[in-house]
Amino acid sequence: MHSPLNPSRLTRRECIFTAVAFLAPIMAACSTGAMAMPTPVELSVVDRETGQPLQVHRWNGQSFVAGRPGVRYALRLQNRSSGRALAVLSVDGVNVISGQAANWSQAGYVLEPWTTYDIAGWRKSDTAIAAFEFAPLSQSYAARTGRPGHVGVLGMAVFLERPAAAPSPRTAAAPAAAADRAEAAPGASRSAGTVDGAMNDAQVAKRERLGTAHGQREWSVVEQTDFQRMSHSPQAVVRIEYDSFENLVAAGIISPVRRHARPEPFPGNERGVDYVPDPPAR
Repeated sequence: MHSPLNPSRLTRRECIFTAVAFLAPIMAACSTGAMAMPTPVELSVVDRETGQPLQVHRWNGQSFVAGRPGVRYALRLQNRSSGRALAVLSVDGVNVISGQAANWSQAGYVLEPWTTYDIAGWRKSDTAIAAFEFAPLSQSYAARTGRPGHVGVLGMAVFLERPAAAPSPRTAAAPAAAADRAEAAPGASRSAGTVDGAMNDAQVAKRERLGTAHGQREWSVVEQTDFQRMSHSPQAVVRIEYDSFENLVAAGIISPVRRHARPEPFPGNERGVDYVPDPPAR
């Protein structure tokens, strides 16, 4: 069943945008230091053909998922908190909104309390994305733009929203424009830096590693919203590494025995309902 497409708000300044998915998230990027706590936003990787989250394999304290070339996927964000949260997302070391080398002070998606959103692609405009699609490393967006060094990792930096200050007699009548300028003033921010994958080339089979391609254009509406971060540093940082099933098996991360799927009562329907495909490109 297809989810409805509802618009959301984003924020430009130092702030951000928003996007599609279940109800449609909000992007924002203003900055502000942090304290460790359980992540208020959960991240999972969803196979868009089946609608099911990919199985997470734990190895050496890290999380891994196995993808298949040609399969479109989405990053599913679940806000488990009672307030708005900002999720700054990276795929292969690239910010999914701006296309820049990922840094947690950049743009992200604002999630309303207790809501779930699917982020399904690279943001191209306020109304379009290029789908996330598993592909050989050489065909990945990061490699094609000269940045193959961090292909194979998905990242999320989570920020909580700074509580609004109670209005005082002096500030209640202050012009809205002045208040906006004060809230949008960027604070010092730390770079999230980049992280190397847990598997190096020597550990992986001599097959090309898996990356994320710049897929087909899709409709995806976004708006802008103000979001004041509670701190300069994120409340939580989540990473999930990925590669092909064969490479993860070769690296010893997945046992070959795990490949056997559970029996299905209607195996012919595994792909779900199909619709008219686009004609081949001329």
